[in-house]
Amino acid sequence: MAYLGPRLGPSRIFLPRVSVLRFLGSVGMDDMGLAMSRSPLERLDFVNVVLKKLPLDPSEEPGVRQVKGACFSRVKPQPLTKPRFVAVSHEALALLGLDGQEVMNDPLGPEYLSGSNIMPGSEPVAHCYCGHQFGQFAGQLGDGAACYLGEVRVPPGQDPELLRKNPSGRWEIQVKGAGLTPYSRQADGRKVLRSSIREFLCSEAMFFLGVPTTRAGSVVTSDSRVIRDVYYSGQPRHERCSVVLRIAPTFLRFGSFEIFKPADELTGRQGPSYGRDEIRGQMMDYVIEMFYPEIQQNYPDRVERNVAFFREVMHRTARLVAQWQCVGFCHGVLNTDNMSILGLTVDYGPYGFMDRFDPDFICNASDNSGRYSYQAQPAICRWNLVKLAEALAPELPPERAEAVMDEYLDLFNHFYLENMRKKLGLLKKDEPEDEMLITELMQTMHNTGADFTNTFRSLSQISCLSEGETEGEEEPIKKATDLLLEQCASLEELKAANQPTMDPRELAMLLSMAQSNPALFQMISDRVTIARQLERLSKLKDLMETSQEELKAKQAEEWSSWIKRYRKRLAHELEGQSDVQAVQEERVRVMDSSNPRVVLRNYIAQNAIEAAENGDFSEVQRVLKVLEKPFSSQPGLEHPAWVGDPGTTTQGERDEAEEQQQEVSPSTARDPVPYNSKPPAWAQKICVT
Repeated sequence: MAYLGPRLGPSRIFLPRVSVLRFLGSVGMDDMGLAMSRSPLERLDFVNVVLKKLPLDPSEEPGVRQVKGACFSRVKPQPLTKPRFVAVSHEALALLGLDGQEVMNDPLGPEYLSGSNIMPGSEPVAHCYCGHQFGQFAGQLGDGAACYLGEVRVPPGQDPELLRKNPSGRWEIQVKGAGLTPYSRQADGRKVLRSSIREFLCSEAMFFLGVPTTRAGSVVTSDSRVIRDVYYSGQPRHERCSVVLRIAPTFLRFGSFEIFKPADELTGRQGPSYGRDEIRGQMMDYVIEMFYPEIQQNYPDRVERNVAFFREVMHRTARLVAQWQCVGFCHGVLNTDNMSILGLTVDYGPYGFMDRFDPDFICNASDNSGRYSYQAQPAICRWNLVKLAEALAPELPPERAEAVMDEYLDLFNHFYLENMRKKLGLLKKDEPEDEMLITELMQTMHNTGADFTNTFRSLSQISCLSEGETEGEEEPIKKATDLLLEQCASLEELKAANQPTMDPRELAMLLSMAQSNPALFQMISDRVTIARQLERLSKLKDLMETSQEELKAKQAEEWSSWIKRYRKRLAHELEGQSDVQAVQEERVRVMDSSNPRVVLRNYIAQNAIEAAENGDFSEVQRVLKVLEKPFSSQPGLEHPAWVGDPGTTTQGERDEAEEQQQEVSPSTARDPVPYNSKPPAWAQKICVT
């Protein structure tokens, strides 16, 4: 065998002599080196179908502008200084036929996956869409920071289940944070390390929880900087520009269809493509043909096709929000422009997984009215579907859309109960009292301040009534009660949680105004917000008159009462079963694969962010590994490896400017807590906007 290593550089290639001569005769030495050093990202097979099917803005004028009669605008991503990888998701990159380690080792990888360099075949554009934000039509929005790079053909050998969910045979890839677009408004089109890490980790976490979602392939950071006022406190600081690679069959959304909206009655704004109804028809044809091909094939009548399409979007949305509710996920900004036309979770901003169960949980500190609270999500998704139906008219007749929407609530409840029965291990029978049992569980969790994730995870350890055991036998009930009491909030935690968020003087003024001038009151507040504040005051008053011992006794009483009902219901599962042991084992298996051991709590994300800001990217990579198996214990990955030591710099990321900003970081020496732990005390200070 002829050894060609010395001639071809560091790559070692062994070829038969005859083959070598032929090879050298047909290919120049420079070409050979180029072929071997080619970036794997340069081999992506781009087929940018959407740009051929939907209108593209003819103007390439730089700067922010109204884009009329087009769905996309060409853009030029702005290069970063010294881009480098923070982390990659091997699983997500495999969708594109890429090997994660090969991409990590590719010198061109960070440039290509940050938009700093353009891959062959890529055609960067930004998408034009509108949206209802916090209930008000905002007019043109669009991709202010995201940039479509193109659509990559699905590589051979992809999982058939993935192909079923993505019948288009292509993956759209985007970079988020690549700079200015016509839709950037007053912003700069950049994203920073903390927001990029949060989106990257949560996109992948949701996938591994089994929740439909867009994916994230990588996070790149850089030496480029922007100024951000993190808490809107008047104390801005420099932060590193960072970019997330996002992957989905398409990023089209409800708001994509709102660009045709006539002038809104309340805001006076209208969609930039108002009057261009033919584009709406083109967009519906594209979405249905590419992503709902069975509907396209089964409904030759256009109106019936469109009704079937809307029903399927409604169906997917109801199922999605039911899954959110069952893992304690709160999106935070459920505007119509953040709702996927495929029923995926999209646009991870100020999201949050609940710690202590509270139906009024608000993860977005900017959501003062609680419009997007945890318990409001099913109703808000319905509201958004109504707005989508309005945007699809007249292609979708309003009376037909209304009939479809009449199905939503029952469908959501069906999906929710189906998921909850699995979480409680109620597998053999559907009994009428199951809904009440679930409601009482949630009420008990709320009353006792129980941790959402850990309480559900603990339920599989509660035993069924054994043969010959009486319902009131104390020992198994006490054991189960003690188990769940570990997840309950302390007196001090409940006091902190029930502090009113409104100044007492403001509350008194609004209460007076509600009586004396209802019209003015309606303009500046609402009765739901005031009722929530009064409820907090009432609970706080009760807690101030309670001792820790009295609280624990009350919590134990509430849990004991529910556990008795739960064990009695579990006993019904065994009736008529010949192999009781097998039924018990199946119950535990299903429960432990339905109730995650670990979710991306804010404190876990924050710890990884602070590690990365200190130059240590290993914690982001470690958290990703943990989140890839959320239902399992992973020996060696129980605790974070980085626990908020501001002095640690392992990769030299910090510099003098960042050292001066250290005082604004909440990082102090912390005791490590396991990833599956209730949040530590310092986590209460985390504020996400």
